[in-house]
Amino acid sequence: MSEFNTTPKLVLLPAVDVADGKAVRLTQGEAGTETNYGDPVDAAADWAAQGAEWIHLVDLDAAFDRGNNAGVIRKVIKQVRGVNVELSGGIRDDASLEAALATGAKRINLGTAALENPEWAANVIGQYGEAVAVGLDVRGTTLAARGWTREGGDLWTVIDRLEQAGCARYVVTDVTKDGTLQGPNVDLLRQVLARTNRPVVASGGVSSLDDLVALRSLVPLGLEGAIVGKALYAGAFTLAEALDVASD
Repeated sequence: MSEFNTTPKLVLLPAVDVADGKAVRLTQGEAGTETNYGDPVDAAADWAAQGAEWIHLVDLDAAFDRGNNAGVIRKVIKQVRGVNVELSGGIRDDASLEAALATGAKRINLGTAALENPEWAANVIGQYGEAVAVGLDVRGTTLAARGWTREGGDLWTVIDRLEQAGCARYVVTDVTKDGTLQGPNVDLLRQVLARTNRPVVASGGVSSLDDLVALRSLVPLGLEGAIVGKALYAGAFTLAEALDVASD
């Protein structure tokens, strides 16, 4: 039996990013680069029908601090009942945290708040444990905050702080790769995996089944999952093909 066959599968999280009520994809996370892919409820239902166990759901308007898509987010989660949802975007204080948890999402991602309000984030991590992941959005080794419009400190300093707080899981995005179909930043992921024993989810740049094979090879090091967005929407491969590669 080969080592690959005994390796846990790579969990795939098809992305549904919502802006102005529509499913969109951005390039390098920049507002104004949206490509519209229609109704987010339909998109999520499609991924669920194709076998997704998780969906990565993002409220981009909340992330950019320009309103929110709370109603649409609730509809999406209701539509895919039985599929786990990881919810991200604009969760920065008690009110937005409680609203996010009340949607029925299995897990929420803290982003900017973990950088700008570390004490609050540490309390949330301590209180909610596995229900909270921290999104680390990186350019080089500098973190990006506020919808990736501001710098948020040094990656390694922040990881060390989050490790002390007992963070359950990290979602690592190379901002320069996101939405570009240029392949994931495997070197960055290896470095992060070497700094923590917590599970890590990769995000950004997946463009082909070969990219998923490369990420699958990191599972023994602690990589738990990968968020896949533009490649699926662009038809580079089907979710069924991706799930097959991720669990081979």
